[in-house]
Amino acid sequence: MILENGIALYHASYVPVKKIDLSLCASGKDFGKGFYVTTDYHQACRFLRTAIGKALKNKVPNVKENIGYVSVFEYESKPDSGITYHEFKTSDEDWLHCVVAHRKSGMLSEELSRWRDFDIIAGKIANDSTNQVLTAYINGFYGEVGSYEADETAIKFLLPNNLSNQICFRSEKSLATLRFKDFKTVALED
Repeated sequence: MILENGIALYHASYVPVKKIDLSLCASGKDFGKGFYVTTDYHQACRFLRTAIGKALKNKVPNVKENIGYVSVFEYESKPDSGITYHEFKTSDEDWLHCVVAHRKSGMLSEELSRWRDFDIIAGKIANDSTNQVLTAYINGFYGEVGSYEADETAIKFLLPNNLSNQICFRSEKSLATLRFKDFKTVALED
């Protein structure tokens, strides 16, 4: 299981994130709208360029092109909170369908109802190296989206054992399990 009491979780952004506001979170991400973290500090650092680029594109004021921040949180489970949690153990058909349904509006829409009620979803991250595979899958290059052949081909190309993890906190009650600890300033190299 990815989430364990006391585990450090990292979030990359163009500003330190001490207080989480779900209304600022974008939709269309792998596990839906929510606050995303990883247990992999280096993965968070690699995401900084993307986070800063999006902020600059959206004309967010006072964003520095070469300075990012990795906010550090500690996870503490709340056993009696009623928080629902799902973890994808690997990048299998369920993971692929969940990611595609959340990324591409109207595609595999029945999948969205499967994941709607989860407060936290965790699993492998679809990073820059997997985006080409997901785009090819969505565009039907491996066969009909959702078919066995298309799923098997895409999963083979994804190399799931090489992917890092991500955890999406999708509800206010799930955010109560996160405690801000610190942030690291990261200078990006050209």
